[in-house]
Amino acid sequence: MLNPRQQTLLDCVRKHVTISVEELAQKLDVTTQTVRRDVKAMVDAKLLARYHGGVGLLSSTENIAYPQRQVMNADAKRRIGKAVAARVPDGCSLILNLGTTTEEVARALHLHSNLHVVTNNLNVASMLASNTASEVIVAGGVVRARDRGIVGEATIDFIRQFKVDIGIIGISSIEFDGVLRDFDAREVKVAQTIIEQSRQVWLVADSSKFGRPALVKMAHLSQIDVLFTDAPPPPELAGLLRENEVELVLAT
Repeated sequence: MLNPRQQTLLDCVRKHVTISVEELAQKLDVTTQTVRRDVKAMVDAKLLARYHGGVGLLSSTENIAYPQRQVMNADAKRRIGKAVAARVPDGCSLILNLGTTTEEVARALHLHSNLHVVTNNLNVASMLASNTASEVIVAGGVVRARDRGIVGEATIDFIRQFKVDIGIIGISSIEFDGVLRDFDAREVKVAQTIIEQSRQVWLVADSSKFGRPALVKMAHLSQIDVLFTDAPPPPELAGLLRENEVELVLAT
């Protein structure tokens, strides 16, 4: 779990992409030794990368490891999960995809009744399976050991059988031009299918995803009906949300 100073450091690096240790020390009002200790811990946790003369983001081709993502911004993700659950009516049909934030949504839905949930996420299925008042339908396909996600052509064919009320999707990156990106092309193809098969699309993303680099284009904000996040987006993203009539829900 990141302490508040380390979280601020990570946010600062995300804003600048690359930054020197000296600049970080000045911005955080701490010594360079403190910054170096924090940076070493975060590099070891695969949250940051060390470059000549400073520190920067990891490659846009590789996501942060799943155990680290589970603890990053955990409180924000829990709040987002609860905000989504408060809007989900009993008796509706859902698709939930991969991601630690969608897993928090599943956790918050455990008391709902008569839900019909399709998912390619074994963690989501496990969280909801104990709710005897709802039905969980698990997609077929290849299981990724690192996060228990199910992907592949069989997964896409399975999801295409359904037309649900709400598709709830997580994402790794929301670029400032509104493009939604992720790291795995197979995962992206499944998410695109979920968008196609959902009457409404709800995007769940904590504010660390704003402007984060990722390799593969998944969709655009114009394809989303509601964005659930934990902090106001930057002005350019806020303008795009208004232009495309995407409802913004801030989880407090």
